[in-house]
Amino acid sequence: MKIWVDADACPVAVREILFRAAERTEILTTLVANTFLRVPESPHVRFLKVPCGFDVADRRIGAELAAGDLVVTADIPLAAAVIEQGGHALSPRGELFTTDNIRSLLSLRDFMDTLRSAGVRTGGPPPLSASDRKAFADALDRFLTRHSPRA
Repeated sequence: MKIWVDADACPVAVREILFRAAERTEILTTLVANTFLRVPESPHVRFLKVPCGFDVADRRIGAELAAGDLVVTADIPLAAAVIEQGGHALSPRGELFTTDNIRSLLSLRDFMDTLRSAGVRTGGPPPLSASDRKAFADALDRFLTRHSPRA
């Protein structure tokens, strides 16, 4: 198993949690982004820079993903593609995307996109809170405990 991070919009606090988990579990964790990100020197963490463009990082993650890998992303369409490929997807707020919830989340995303296209201001997600960081860390630990022999 590997961990892939859709890192363009991944909060720094979540990345730091992932770095510690990578060291603890010795699971290769790859951050994929179209802008340079600083990562610790480690055999368990790497950074993959992709060209700028719409969904370039998402496509690269999809091309590299193997069944059983974990992808950390807030991007619902990417999470759906990951699940379809036999991977697992976890949001930076600690929500595990599953076959049971991904269709309704895609529908809600599409509905909100339709509203925005019609000129309705829907706002964005609130800033990541301390409870969001804890929810992510707890969800990641639960996932790694179930899926990694070294957790």
